[in-house]
Amino acid sequence: MLVALEQLPGALGTALLALGVLLFGLLSAVLCVVGVGLLFVPAAVGGLHAVADRERSRLGRWGTEVLPPGPLPVRPRAAAADPATRRELRWLTGHATGGLLLSTIAVLLPVYAVRDLSFPLWWWAVPPGLATDSLTLWEVRDWPGVLLVVGLGLAWTALSLLVTRPIAALLAWRGRQLLDAAAGTDLSLRVAQLTATRAGALDAHAAELRRIERALHDGTQNRLVAVTVLLGAARRAAVRDPAAAEEILERAQSAAEQALAELRTVARGILPPVLADRGLAGALTGLAVTSAVPCTVDVDVPVRCAASVEATAYFLVAEALTNASRHSGAGRVAVSVHTRDGRLCVSVTDDGSGGATEGGGSGLVGIRRRVAAHDGTMTLSSPPGGPTTLTAELPCGS
Repeated sequence: MLVALEQLPGALGTALLALGVLLFGLLSAVLCVVGVGLLFVPAAVGGLHAVADRERSRLGRWGTEVLPPGPLPVRPRAAAADPATRRELRWLTGHATGGLLLSTIAVLLPVYAVRDLSFPLWWWAVPPGLATDSLTLWEVRDWPGVLLVVGLGLAWTALSLLVTRPIAALLAWRGRQLLDAAAGTDLSLRVAQLTATRAGALDAHAAELRRIERALHDGTQNRLVAVTVLLGAARRAAVRDPAAAEEILERAQSAAEQALAELRTVARGILPPVLADRGLAGALTGLAVTSAVPCTVDVDVPVRCAASVEATAYFLVAEALTNASRHSGAGRVAVSVHTRDGRLCVSVTDDGSGGATEGGGSGLVGIRRRVAAHDGTMTLSSPPGGPTTLTAELPCGS
């Protein structure tokens, strides 16, 4: 009972906020008829998300955490198509009407009970004509009237004990059903999806380790073995033929420099340091400069994303540029990166011959696994004759 009394003022507060957002949304819909309402729709959708987040926070204080669905759209079309936004709208409509009525009743009942039960203590000090019961049904002039008010206070108390907890439970249950991201999804399907993406991420990680091992074994290690052999030959020739020893040392130095260059290439393939130094825009510009195909880069990312997200976007663009130069016969490539509704959107388009697939050793299978590990999506469009467009969307904060 006491917990319910503590919850209900917060529910009343969010109900009043929901009513304000609902009225503002209805006004925006009416103004759409005259063509200016669309300017207010994003604000109305943003208000919807804000009130829903406030209710999630309130419910989380009185029970298990209510999980938000992640970044939600504010643009009218995207919001209308988003299931989580539609569920928030259902909650808002009910909370601003029935929820407001129920929470008001539940909050007022204890207030009326305390007021009428304490009426004998102060009714005599009230100016004539103002001493009434809580509903102002009659004026109290004598003690029999006072006793009637006390009886009404007992009725308010009994009614409050009867309905307060059910109302609080009903409002909390409805909020959790419509606002909790876990309640709006098939958990078995979600578990299966996460299991698959985790397996894909582990496979991609293992493939990356094999690639690094091959690069070190077939390239750098062989160079270092050659350096060791050449240094041994130079040491033996130093006494007998100093000129030959000098030549051998030059070959050893050249092999060491090649080994160092290969080590740098392998290190950049693990996590390019330019990402940390210059950010995603600088890293992609560097890729465009070294691309065999002329490339333009348009990056509009006002804030830094997680390092793993930026690395995935970087490797996706690098793989797309490599495929364009090797297989498509493209004359130009355009790279576009921007954020939308809390997601990093990457698009790479070339004007080549098309017909690209994810198989055949293109490396796109590994990129798709990287993207899926972030709960992102990747699509490849490459009709015969071109153009080829590779797009991906990644949650910015993951």
